[in-house]
Amino acid sequence: MSYCLNPACPNPDNLLDTELCQACGSNLLLRDRYQGIRELGRGGFGATFLAKDESLPGSPYCVIKQLRPAASSPHVLQMARDLFRREAKTLGKIGNHPQVPRLLDYFEANQEFYLVQEYISGSTLQQEVKKNGPFSEVGVKQFLSEVLPMMQYIHSNQVIHRDIKPANLIRRTQDKKLVLIDFGAVKDKVTPTRANASEQTALTAYAIGTPGYAPPEQMAMRPVYASDIYALGVTCVYLLTGKSPKDMSYNPNTGEMMWEEHVHVSDHFSSVMQKMLEVSVRHRYQNAGEVLRALDLEPYMESLAQSMVTPVKPTREDNTAGNSGNLNSNGNNGGRMMHSSPTARMAAAIRARQAKATGMDSAGMTGGSARRGVTRTTLTTMERSRISARLSGPSTGGGDSNSAGNTKPKPSAEEVVLTYGKGKRDFTFHDLSTLHLAKANLSGANFHQARLRKVNLQGANLFNTDFGRAGLTQANLKNANLARAYLSHADLQNTDLRGADLSYAYLSNANLRGANLCGADLTGAKITDAQLSQARTNWATIHPSGKRGIW
Repeated sequence: MSYCLNPACPNPDNLLDTELCQACGSNLLLRDRYQGIRELGRGGFGATFLAKDESLPGSPYCVIKQLRPAASSPHVLQMARDLFRREAKTLGKIGNHPQVPRLLDYFEANQEFYLVQEYISGSTLQQEVKKNGPFSEVGVKQFLSEVLPMMQYIHSNQVIHRDIKPANLIRRTQDKKLVLIDFGAVKDKVTPTRANASEQTALTAYAIGTPGYAPPEQMAMRPVYASDIYALGVTCVYLLTGKSPKDMSYNPNTGEMMWEEHVHVSDHFSSVMQKMLEVSVRHRYQNAGEVLRALDLEPYMESLAQSMVTPVKPTREDNTAGNSGNLNSNGNNGGRMMHSSPTARMAAAIRARQAKATGMDSAGMTGGSARRGVTRTTLTTMERSRISARLSGPSTGGGDSNSAGNTKPKPSAEEVVLTYGKGKRDFTFHDLSTLHLAKANLSGANFHQARLRKVNLQGANLFNTDFGRAGLTQANLKNANLARAYLSHADLQNTDLRGADLSYAYLSNANLRGANLCGADLTGAKITDAQLSQARTNWATIHPSGKRGIW
């Protein structure tokens, strides 16, 4: 079929080889190049079409966005033209990112504006949830780890997307990467002095975004980068619950979405979500980097929970934790105090850094932004190296020492299964080395930074399980279900993964030296060629692309 792009056409469907529309007589080859195939969507600003570029070999698919201002006065058309050209230039710049559709063409014809973009084949996250059900917490973390760097890139180019939602995120068929679509073309503010109320509405009504996903300041036509953070938070709620914003309850006094009652997530992830969903833009994360930093601290939060509220006593001024010991357990400024342990002081440093990110400087520093940036970077390095060394060091009696100096006794395999069966699925930092857990059902469990050397998990159900930074050297994971598992920075050296299902698993920065991946299914997995070159593969290994063969 061939589709007529004339907005006034009463019957746009035509036979494939027709040159002129049988209903309105319009040329079916737009700009003597683009042949419409079908309509993809329609809104107040115009419509989107699937088309073919007949000027290129093979006639590749593309997407045509047709923009039509509701008002037709010369003044409005000129403003639309200016904004359109500026936005097209911006889209051309950000389209260099592999997770943003490339801008192929833009032009004006018959007082209508056209953008031609790369066609992305795949399913939207909205379609995924409707087909497969809601995501787990680990799945949403993987989603954020892929989307937040993309958002950083977009914002670094002074672009606010303004319409982030599950329907605008496509998992590309070829490589399973998420692609952000539908940037729109005239999503810019119109200065009120340049147009009357009706003209301003004509150009900006559709730039507000999608109700429920757009925060208050965006609905008031004052979007900022943090507006995209709110929309991303609402998207996370949808992924966790399968419920759209219109199906959620809201606090009548504050306007906040009451989402917590519908999900089961860790306390720390809940706190990150709450800050992403702050109605007040001043109290929300201001950019994607802040969210990434908050999520990056997660492995340490549980082990430091006791230290965060460790009693303190007045003593001499202490500078070893970056002058951060002047925060009490509520995050307020108090007198200079010495915390009861080095780990407690490090916990206070993390608390101070979080407070500083929201505008409170616990150290009383008044230096410029460059000085604050250096301090923040230094703290991050110190925190990770010192805490990791403390938590991964040898423990007493074969247990796992937590940050308060206590020792967790090493559980037996039966205790692990029983604990999981009772709904307690957090095994963060536990020492489970050498346990026999073959064929155990531990899907969705949290083994972040756990010690699992030589553990036997052959044939176990580990779907959506968190093994981030876990030590799995020489573990037996033969034929285990690790689909959508989170294995970022995990140590899988010499691990037996023969026949394991690692489809869509997140293996970024995992150590695969000597790992046996013969017959493993890595369809859609987040993994690099360099990582795979260190592992053993054979003809039965399924590549991330879905093809079999030796790497």
